[in-house]
Amino acid sequence: MAGEAQRRSQWPLALTLLAGLTGLVVLWFYNWRNGVLIFAGAVGLAGLLRAALSDSAAGLLHVRSRMFDIAFLFLTAIATAVLGLIIPN
Repeated sequence: MAGEAQRRSQWPLALTLLAGLTGLVVLWFYNWRNGVLIFAGAVGLAGLLRAALSDSAAGLLHVRSRMFDIAFLFLTAIATAVLGLIIPN
């Protein structure tokens, strides 16, 4: 029973990884700029999930303190999006 509850608590990480993988596929096969922006959105989604969910519900998105995780994920998402937008073709 505990194993099932633990697996269910990993849905935020699975959702984030799926969105990030989608961004990498778009980056690799279609348009690199759109892929980078989707990937940045996935990191931002991880930050939103970490902010909205409790520590136990966040699963493996809970690495350090809540504020550190949220700040790190949002800053990483913003930096990735800005770099994706300012790098010339």
